[in-house]
Amino acid sequence: MSGLLALLDDVAAIAKVAATSVDDIAAAASKAGAKAAGIVIDDAAVTPKYVHGFAPARELPIIWKITKGSIFNKLVILLPGLMLLAQFAPWAMTPLLMLGGAYLCFEGAEKVFHALAPHGDAHVEEDMDVKDPAHLEEEKVRGAIKTDFILSAEIMTISLAAIEVPSLWMQAVTLGVVGLMITAVVYGGVALIVKMDDVGLHLASTSGLAVVRGLGRGLVQAMPKLMKGLSIVGTAAMLWVGGNIVTHGLHELGQHWPYEPIHHLVEQAAHGVNEGMQGLVSWAVTAGLDGVFGLVFGLILIPVVLRGIVPLVGLIKGKA
Repeated sequence: MSGLLALLDDVAAIAKVAATSVDDIAAAASKAGAKAAGIVIDDAAVTPKYVHGFAPARELPIIWKITKGSIFNKLVILLPGLMLLAQFAPWAMTPLLMLGGAYLCFEGAEKVFHALAPHGDAHVEEDMDVKDPAHLEEEKVRGAIKTDFILSAEIMTISLAAIEVPSLWMQAVTLGVVGLMITAVVYGGVALIVKMDDVGLHLASTSGLAVVRGLGRGLVQAMPKLMKGLSIVGTAAMLWVGGNIVTHGLHELGQHWPYEPIHHLVEQAAHGVNEGMQGLVSWAVTAGLDGVFGLVFGLILIPVVLRGIVPLVGLIKGKA
């Protein structure tokens, strides 16, 4: 009997530790997810473009395909890879993070450049010439999953750096929870956004109430503006997050410009307002200056990538 009581006592103790661990994982996941919020905004803002132009019936299946690809990226490729790096090559985390940040700066700057100086794009024209909708859908899904991989790598790396739990397995579980949580938020939000016009059309055409029909028409009319707004937000988030990652990475590696001048300007701006506004002003000035740096850095990268790296990769693939 005493042995049974001892066993039950051990089980209760294990259950208590497990419950504490779950609480720790939930708290760590929430904190880590908040750290990656900027890239989550970017991810949510970028994704709707991949379903633009397809039949409404294909929108949700396309989003589901991208969602499954995103989960695969996070849990099968990035999670074990980052855990191995964190254990055996932690020095590589910052350079890899900076590489992803540089990619975001390049992508954001390229969008700004195309907006200010519109010109033909051979890849876009080739894409539009595809006559097979199924082939075009697969191309779009592959492109979305590639973009998701970069953004997911940023999210998972930032999240891992923010996770403060004692054991390796808890770090892995927490990182997995963060990945799934962010995937659900991003692609659930994207699904709502892309189907909003269909909801509006349904309300406008079937409701017997004039107020509801008006709401439906308003949703349909608002969607193009919302999509344009999301595109602008996505571009701004790319530049802000990418610039922030690169400046912080340089600072950690011993190159304190431009991190320290930005930090000094942020402090000056914060001291110029009342205490209740200091947090908001600090965030806004930091995001703005990081975004400016990201834009300048990205514009520098455009010729490097398009005239140097892309032809080199093409040459290597041709020889392979």
